Amino acid sequence: MKKLIAGNWKMNGSLGDTARLVQEITAGILGDSGLSGKCDFLICPPFVHIAAARGAIGGSLMLGAQDCSASADGAFTGDVSALMLKDAGCGHVILGHSERREHYGEKSELVARKAEKAHESGLTTIICVGEKELEREQGKHEDVVARQLKASIPATANAQNTIIAYEPVWAIGTGKTATPADVKAMHAFIRAQLKERLADSENMRILYGGSMKPENAKNLLATPNVDGGLIGGASLVAAQFLAIAKAA
Repeated sequence: MKKLIAGNWKMNGSLGDTARLVQEITAGILGDSGLSGKCDFLICPPFVHIAAARGAIGGSLMLGAQDCSASADGAFTGDVSALMLKDAGCGHVILGHSERREHYGEKSELVARKAEKAHESGLTTIICVGEKELEREQGKHEDVVARQLKASIPATANAQNTIIAYEPVWAIGTGKTATPADVKAMHAFIRAQLKERLADSENMRILYGGSMKPENAKNLLATPNVDGGLIGGASLVAAQFLAIAKAA
């Protein structure tokens, strides 16, 4: 299984920035013949920059979005449907990111409804789970992640249309990173949880997210059951994004 190197650009950049970043990443992949053989690459720009990214993108990059609606269409001002994303050229969508859960009050049940709608539209979902710092300190991290997995993954999920991203909330954008031992234990736990629910769970990718950068990527990506990274800040700099891929 190739490592998936996925960039979550969050709410950053301009149209010009998007085109330049796509071109720089594409050039870096094409300039290193070994990269595309070992890694798959995905970028998830803001909604309004998806068209610009699609226009600049080459065959070396996949395109995704950062969220979608749980509804197919209708009077939902400000929402973007999964089918609209598919029509715009997206193949993936991130769902349940901790920033959505924390800042917008999204519950796992809503994540599951969004994922089901995304699957109906032909999108691959990246479903995010992860505990807060206090929950880890109290030894509740496995319970939290188990509950999120159970409630966030819909019946439509399989290894072809679903990816899990473990993102410890305390490590997102903080500079803190879970140790390889922590990641190994949690990813093994997630794999075991998936095995209880899905017949093809051994083929489902589990990504690590949470301040992954070139300096720590090699150890993290070499950890068992880590099938790639969901990368935030480092994905906004082509050299850093590509360096993480090279570490794989």
